[in-house]
Parts: sequence; structure tokens; C-alpha cells
Amino acid sequence: MTRGDVSAVPGAEDVHYVDTGMYDTEQYGSVYLLDAERPAFVDTGIGTNREFLLDALDELDIAREDVAYILPTHVHLDHAGGAGYLAEACPNATVMTHEIGVPHLADPERLVEGTKAAVGRQWEYYVEPEPVPEDRLEPLSDGDEVDLGDRTLSVIEAPGHAPHQTMFRDSADDVLFTGDAAGIYVPQQGAIRQTSPPSQFDLERCLSDVRTIEDIEPETLCFGHFGPVEYDEALMESYKRTLVEWVEAVRQKREELDDDDAVVDYFAEHTRMDEVWDDRKATEEEKLNARGVLGYLDYLAKQE
Repeated sequence: MTRGDVSAVPGAEDVHYVDTGMYDTEQYGSVYLLDAERPAFVDTGIGTNREFLLDALDELDIAREDVAYILPTHVHLDHAGGAGYLAEACPNATVMTHEIGVPHLADPERLVEGTKAAVGRQWEYYVEPEPVPEDRLEPLSDGDEVDLGDRTLSVIEAPGHAPHQTMFRDSADDVLFTGDAAGIYVPQQGAIRQTSPPSQFDLERCLSDVRTIEDIEPETLCFGHFGPVEYDEALMESYKRTLVEWVEAVRQKREELDDDDAVVDYFAEHTRMDEVWDDRKATEEEKLNARGVLGYLDYLAKQE
């Protein structure tokens, strides 16, 4: 699968995903398109390469005017940065996201500032997000349902990665759109990597989110990064270990170096993801995740 490709989610009727080529990287960013009675996008990408999403509508013979919903799993710009552009292109679509995130889609200024601080050099891959008109926005909370006509999406809060994150479950096909609640699936490795960005990563809540997924035990997990994967209990167990071991590794390195910048540089210099992604993407990802854990450790220290 390469940038712009549209593929069917195995075992799901009329559910497709698009490789958005996020950060000029294949098999990293996926946006889902449900060809339902009331069609819907789940997530939007960062706004660049948005033509891939519009091309997907054409490929599936879905009129832009027929798109009913745009559903970011959370408002981090790699999932919601394209919401305003999609709303403009799909004039009848309602944009629905967690109630905490709604104000940030109407006025993304603070979101942009936080993203620039978090992603560092990767900002050059983004575009400035377009605000979503307030009358096109609706809030979601845990337990809500989104009616697509021939199927319903259930809303499940998953606040570990970010307090404004939800998952969407399509019970018709037993598919769970996880956002970042299940981590980053790397198809080339068949493994899940941690995602622990600043400033609201919370280990215990992340572990709770994984346990929620285990309780649901869907047929298919649809990762925001990247693509659909058949549910596997062992995969979820491995992700919980990955999270715990990652936080402990950062904690130990902080004790050893006693310099947060040195900790971030250490993990960037020792990344193994340059075997999968280009060197720049791999190192920036490590920096982002290390900063998130350092912030979480600071938060824990303040609670003591």
C-alpha cells in the first residue's frame, strides 16, 4: 500500500481506509471512510494530501454532498488537522468529536501552538488548520451513538493518550476505530509501538484504555497509525508491556543523566525505527514520545 491508496478493511462491509502519506511516510497515517447510508470519515489526517481523501470519495462513488459526518477520534492535528478542509469540501457534513475538543476545532490557535512545540521539525509537513464553523460542530461523550442509517457507531472514551480522545465501535462489522488508544501499529514489524506525546499522556489511563479494548474484544482494530489489524489478545498484552517498559526506560535514563534534553537526545540517537521510517521521522518520533513521558513523570512527582 502506498500514499493515496484506498483499501477495503478485511471482513468489514463498505469500510475503507486511505494511506494519507503523513510526514511523507507510507503506512503511517490512515483515515477511514464508511460507505454507509450516511457516509462518514473517521479521522482526517493533518490536512496535507487532503486530495487523497476527496479522491477516495470519487473512487467509491460517494458524492461530497452526501457525506454526513466527519469524526476525529481526537483533536491532535495528525487526526483532526484536516477537519476544516473536509467540512468545506463536504458542505452537509457535521463534525463530531469529544466535547473537550470541540472548542479547539472552532478556534485551533492554541492547538497549533501546542503542536508546533510538540512535533518540532515535523511541523513543516502540516498545514495551518481551517476552523470548523461552530454551527457545523457537535460534541460527543462516552455512551453516545452516531447513526449512519444502516449502522451505528458507539462512542467510547479513551483518555489515556489525550483526555479528548474517543474510540468508535461499529457493531455491524465488529470494528473498533482506536485513534491512538491502542498505540501505533507498524505493519512492517507486525508490532505496536508506544505513542506518548506531551502534554497529557497518562500511563495508567493508557493501560485502562487497552483493558477497555480487551473487554470489547472486537473482530478488527482500525489504527489511526496504521491500518486495520485482526484483534489479538497477545498483541494487546504486548502493548501494555511496551507502555510500562517505555516509561520505565525514560525514568531510568533521567536518573542516570539528570538532564532532560540529554534524555530526549539519547532516545533519538538510539532509535531503531530508522530501519522502517526515514531517519528524520524516526528521531523526531522518539523525541516526541520521550518528552511526553518526562512530562508525565513531572506530573506524578507533583502528586506526591
